[in-house]
Amino acid sequence: MIGKDLLKTIITDSQQRVMPEVWERTLKIPSDSGKIITLAGVRRSGKTYHLFNLINQLKASGVPNERILYFNFEDERLHLSSDELDLILQAYRELYPKLRLSDCYFFFDEIQEVEGWEKFISRIYASISQHVFITGSNAKLLSKEIATALRGRTITFEIYPLSFREFASVLSPGLNPYSSTDKAILVNLFDRFMHQGGFPELLKQEEELKDKVLQEYFNVMVLRDLIERYQISGSSTLKYFCKRVVGASTGEFSVNKIYNELKSQGYQVSKDTLYAYQGYVEAIYLNRFIAKYSHSVVKAESSQKKTYVIDQGLGAALDYKLGQDRGRLLETTVALELLKQGKQIAYQQNGFECDFVVIEKGKVTSAIQVAADFVEPKTKEREIKGLVQSCLKFNLAKGIILTFDHTEQLQKEAVQITVLPAWQYVFIVGTKN
Repeated sequence: MIGKDLLKTIITDSQQRVMPEVWERTLKIPSDSGKIITLAGVRRSGKTYHLFNLINQLKASGVPNERILYFNFEDERLHLSSDELDLILQAYRELYPKLRLSDCYFFFDEIQEVEGWEKFISRIYASISQHVFITGSNAKLLSKEIATALRGRTITFEIYPLSFREFASVLSPGLNPYSSTDKAILVNLFDRFMHQGGFPELLKQEEELKDKVLQEYFNVMVLRDLIERYQISGSSTLKYFCKRVVGASTGEFSVNKIYNELKSQGYQVSKDTLYAYQGYVEAIYLNRFIAKYSHSVVKAESSQKKTYVIDQGLGAALDYKLGQDRGRLLETTVALELLKQGKQIAYQQNGFECDFVVIEKGKVTSAIQVAADFVEPKTKEREIKGLVQSCLKFNLAKGIILTFDHTEQLQKEAVQITVLPAWQYVFIVGTKN
């Protein structure tokens, strides 16, 4: 059993530490909502820094250190079972016996590391304090346990790596997209963002180490979030599967295709195992799977999904072909930017494909096509046709085509088409919608 002296040391050290530099994020997390705040997302996306930002805000408002408990369950000194979680509260009470715990703020980072955490959090919320904040790196784990144990007491926020707007504001704050000089800087930054991605740590990292850092992120995800958590024995098969999912970004994802590849190479694995792997990959936020649009939820869920790696820089570091394909990197970047803006998206396919339709309250409200090549006549015609067909299908008067650097206004079959650079949409237009 872990000793309370160690827990007291961890609590005290966290209260006395100097908070690191925290960049302003677009997503605002409430500090006094009366709900359990859950932050879920891929490793290294900034969940912990959101907690640090909240802690800084609380201190700035006059909340003393002793009323703030921050606990990171990935601390290698900890091997807590669910029965031992109460020792944290006991240690905290012994450190500050005069504190009224209902006035205290509890921050629990990567809490999914402890089995049975949900009952502990539910008890704190119900009988001790309503200022509870938790993070986790497993979407399926959190969503399942919250639904069964916390019963509507929580608000969940998905944390992604930096958006382009956040990325640009850190590297070159105060840029004016309407200034010719600043516009050139933004074009350059977007190209860098498209290849590097938005993981916060990489912004200050040496160029030659960035790919190695991203590859290490992947290795930790596979080892800790998949192999250890799901007790998977076939690690080589799993790693191959994960890299194939990443490399398939922007394409329709087929378990059958990967099954046949593995079978031809002599791997012994069932399709059921691969389908389970697909669920695990999505659960740890390695990839997002986008459904084909349908009015029927059942049809949408059973449709052939398109897949997008959670960060285009991670994808480029893991898959050479993806890293060299500017068109696929552009589409992946746009997909992620739409998700970071909180938009529900699907793709539309009915003879011609439209890359994204945005859905609000069950209704398609906009259609977006991504066209890396908008010069070659046949490609241009195909991209326009896919967009126009989707606009007509959903009674949309306007559609958008995002390119690298092309700007144009078109009218086709009563549909007004705005063609503009992707950086401009994600930096200015999309954030206003």
